[in-house]
Amino acid sequence: MSTLSPSSVRVTPEKSSAQVVRRRGKSRMDPTRNNTAAGIAAWLLALLFATPVLWMILTSFHSETDAATNPPSVAANLTLDAYKEFFGETSGVSPWPSLINSATASILSTVLVLVLAIPAAYALSIRPVKKWTDVMFFFLSTKMMPVVAAILPLYLFAKTVGALDNIWFLILIYTSMNLPIAVWMMRSFLAEVPVEMLEAAQIDGANLLLTLRKVIAPVAMPGIAATALICFIFSWNELLLARVLTGVVAGTAPVFLTGFVSSQGLFLAKVCAAAVVISLPVLFAGFAAQDKLVQGLSLGAVK
Repeated sequence: MSTLSPSSVRVTPEKSSAQVVRRRGKSRMDPTRNNTAAGIAAWLLALLFATPVLWMILTSFHSETDAATNPPSVAANLTLDAYKEFFGETSGVSPWPSLINSATASILSTVLVLVLAIPAAYALSIRPVKKWTDVMFFFLSTKMMPVVAAILPLYLFAKTVGALDNIWFLILIYTSMNLPIAVWMMRSFLAEVPVEMLEAAQIDGANLLLTLRKVIAPVAMPGIAATALICFIFSWNELLLARVLTGVVAGTAPVFLTGFVSSQGLFLAKVCAAAVVISLPVLFAGFAAQDKLVQGLSLGAVK
């Protein structure tokens, strides 16, 4: 019986080339390299979206002459003239009434939306009513009509009841505008609440109000924070309705911003400075609720 020594065993060229191909394939599928490439692509995409915002901030610190140059002057001297113009130090027009109106309308309308949306979402998710799908479609259908189509009826109604240039009427409009999307969001969030917790609360004798406040609210707090932030952003940034329904008394910050745009003279630096200041409350609210926002958006996700 003959035996083969290790030196007599040779690897054929076909096998050696196949091994090389497998090694190359493994190196190409290295997860570390894939993660690095994905991270670089994400940073480049984020930089692409952040470039207009950074350019707006830089332009706000330029003079009107430097801001209007073509091509734009990146290395121009920095100045605070645009911010002084916005805050009324040189123009005499203060933005604080408009900022206060925006904060009042946005905060109060967001609170009203949550007060109405949470019980509605409870009835549509945890204790579903009959034909709840029709109810959800009705809420969604209210967002199908363009805002332009509702401006004239709203204006005529506000004029009839004497609600033009009234901040409280604007709060009601913002509440009705954000309520459908809040109900849709809160329903998906409340659907994730364990039913066992509600049954335990019922056994302990908790009524509906106590259940919403002590059981559902703490569990769904990330979703509530996400809904509140989105409603606040929508109300703060709204321009069309505020432009038509308000004037001097109840004008909001976006309406005040449009006052810097004129057909004569230079206004680019002032508009950029106003946009930076008006964007700060939304940015601060987003950073303050960042962890809750991420949890809330993932809570209602489809698994």
